[in-house]
Amino acid sequence: MQAAGESDAAERGLMSWNNQGGGPWRSPGQGPWGQGPGGPSQPNDLEEAIRRFQEGLRGLIPGGWGGAGGLTGRGLAVLALVAVLLWLAFGTFYTVQPNEVGLNLVFGRYTGKTAPGLNTNWPWPIGSVIKVPVADQQITEVGYRSDSRSADNLVESQMLTGDQNIVNVHFRVAWQIDPAHPEDYEFNVLNPRDTVKAVAESIMREVVGRTTIDGILTSDRKSIEPDVQDRMQKVLDNYHAGVLVKQVQLQSVDAPAQVISAYRDVTAAQQDLQRAVNDAETYANRVVPEAEGRAAAIVAGSNAYKAQTILDATGQTQRYNQIYAQYKNAPAVTRERMYLETMERVLGGMSKTILDSAGGSPPVPYIALDPLQNKPAGAAK
Repeated sequence: MQAAGESDAAERGLMSWNNQGGGPWRSPGQGPWGQGPGGPSQPNDLEEAIRRFQEGLRGLIPGGWGGAGGLTGRGLAVLALVAVLLWLAFGTFYTVQPNEVGLNLVFGRYTGKTAPGLNTNWPWPIGSVIKVPVADQQITEVGYRSDSRSADNLVESQMLTGDQNIVNVHFRVAWQIDPAHPEDYEFNVLNPRDTVKAVAESIMREVVGRTTIDGILTSDRKSIEPDVQDRMQKVLDNYHAGVLVKQVQLQSVDAPAQVISAYRDVTAAQQDLQRAVNDAETYANRVVPEAEGRAAAIVAGSNAYKAQTILDATGQTQRYNQIYAQYKNAPAVTRERMYLETMERVLGGMSKTILDSAGGSPPVPYIALDPLQNKPAGAAK
């Protein structure tokens, strides 16, 4: 009876509120949501929408609402089944991008990794997925910050060389997550980025500590980079950090500011020395082959002259022996022939005047006009 009395009082209060024009928060003629009659949000329209939703839900659930007492046990089971199906449908599938690898977790425990594409796992809160960007390249800078106004970090950059000198070393490390072991990157190391930086700085200090300052400023820089990379990879593999070191690149290696000018002079002098050595080697490479070529030509000419002389002497000897053999057979004829051949060889190419003194009369002198007529005009004058 008390409840019935309270209900009657509430109805009388509502009627009084409506009769007063909508209550103390609005002007007369407005509904409880601030809209006038015929507006989009009248109380009757809202109640009608709620009623229609309830009727539709009764149609979906077998057995209805179970009367005024609420849902029946069968209706609750159907609702729970629908909720479970929706939970599985919307939480089971997930997509992994081409540059990623998915790590499946079930109740927080790692169960395996998935390739790029559409994959499945238990939905939350049973399962979860960690997507690791294994193809993205990471850059760690040591000794400097490219995006900072202060380019030099002395705490990281100052290192001690093997000959007890101080140098400022700025370098960068390019690395990425190991696609074969992304779970090591996620679960074995608490802060992988700080670990990579600490390992890089430690290894660089070790390598610089074994090098002289002259070497690190000049010729040893190219050998330091691969050495640091190999040592870093070994240490990170021992940590099972799941990191691949792609490149170590020295940005700058300088002596302290107080002595940097002197070291630059030393470096310039060493470069001048190396340039002079290179020039000398170039000159030697050009002159020595030329001299060797000339010497080879002289030797070859000498050998040819020697062979020619020997052959000439051999030929003359053979000719003399042949003439001597004929001379022994007919000495007078051979002497006459040799005399005539010699005179022909000696006098054959010049002008001659032959005097015949046969008959006992002395020779008559005359002017040889033919040689004068055969001479050129200039020679005759």
